[in-house]
Amino acid sequence: MTDLAERIQRLRARIRRACEAAGRDPAQVELLPVSKRQPMALVREAAALGFPRFGENYVQEGVQKALEAPEVGFVLIGPLQRNKARQALATFQEIMTLDRPDLAERLRRLAAELDLVRPVWLQVDLWGEATKVGGCDEPGALAILQALQEDPRLPVRGLMAIPPPEDAGAFAALARLRDGWEQRLGRRLRLSMGMSADLEQAVAAGTDQVRIGTAFFGNR
Repeated sequence: MTDLAERIQRLRARIRRACEAAGRDPAQVELLPVSKRQPMALVREAAALGFPRFGENYVQEGVQKALEAPEVGFVLIGPLQRNKARQALATFQEIMTLDRPDLAERLRRLAAELDLVRPVWLQVDLWGEATKVGGCDEPGALAILQALQEDPRLPVRGLMAIPPPEDAGAFAALARLRDGWEQRLGRRLRLSMGMSADLEQAVAAGTDQVRIGTAFFGNR
């Protein structure tokens, strides 16, 4: 067994134990590998082990990897600037960091121009840390939804967040926010939160996806 396969086995065991403790089915929690600054050899090895897509933090790096490995899928989990929106839409299977209305409007125009469908996630920030990691507050999320106008080319998949590690109640607050938006919209929304150090707390709070870099690929 390779080092990567062993790390994946340990991660799956952590997720399974966390789900058992929370009374959840492990199949409900997606493990999204974060391949930022990882060599393509490791990405391809992970793909061969059953991972069809990877999270990328930087548009240019994701574009290059997608060119090198068109058989692999990538989603954007890092900040998106307006001038890179076209590249991002053309390259990534999903945009997980939609955090402002003007970006939503630009993505709508580009999706129509390119004639493609790209699911999006709203990146939320309940802690006033947007300047560090990006995100919008709840009124900002409403403004983004209004800007999207339920465009079928940009279906809203869910909410993504990077909560501060020192806030013990952050995951529960995000779960409540998701529940409220589900009631408002009348449909299911996914929740993406939790990383290498805190996936157990995220699973206990009800996350549908954990984004794992170091514990998956190892130290860069």
